[in-house]
Amino acid sequence: MGTVNPCGTQVIGTERLVLRTFECSDSDAVLRNWAGDAKVQNMYGEPVYETLEDVNGLLGKYIQSYESGTYFRWGIFEKSSGECIGQIAYFLVDVNNHFGEIEYCIGRAFQGKGYATEACRAVIRYGFEQIGFNKVQICCRPSNTPSNKVIDKCGFTYEGTLRDFFYMDGHYEDRKYYSILASEYKGL
Repeated sequence: MGTVNPCGTQVIGTERLVLRTFECSDSDAVLRNWAGDAKVQNMYGEPVYETLEDVNGLLGKYIQSYESGTYFRWGIFEKSSGECIGQIAYFLVDVNNHFGEIEYCIGRAFQGKGYATEACRAVIRYGFEQIGFNKVQICCRPSNTPSNKVIDKCGFTYEGTLRDFFYMDGHYEDRKYYSILASEYKGL
């Protein structure tokens, strides 16, 4: 331990998925499968993208950020269809303290199939084995039952709750934090 490897966002293959960098040509599937869906984006805590122009702007930001070497964001592609069904990222990377925080979303038509768990396990492995993190963390709202299940299946340890962290739809909601340390990681 000691440094974060600026290895960038490399292709990761799993049994049913390919995780890879976004390309401009992904915009139709991104809009159709998740970024244009208010329910998915609300649960993810992101705005709804209503036009291809909006999605192209978002993907342009992602693509430009890949140059840094410490930007880690993957499109989640279903192998069987080739569709971009969501995304997963280390949206927070702390190079000084050697940790990254995961976020992800999966389109509604692809939820409940274990894809989020499969992608999350792959990105956890990448974080420890390629990037060299000492800690991988994740958070969620208590009301996000599917994400709570993914977190549990991936072996995270509960760390604590920031009370009334989010104000959404006229009420406050907590933010629950979980982590895995390199010393606890046994390979996924």
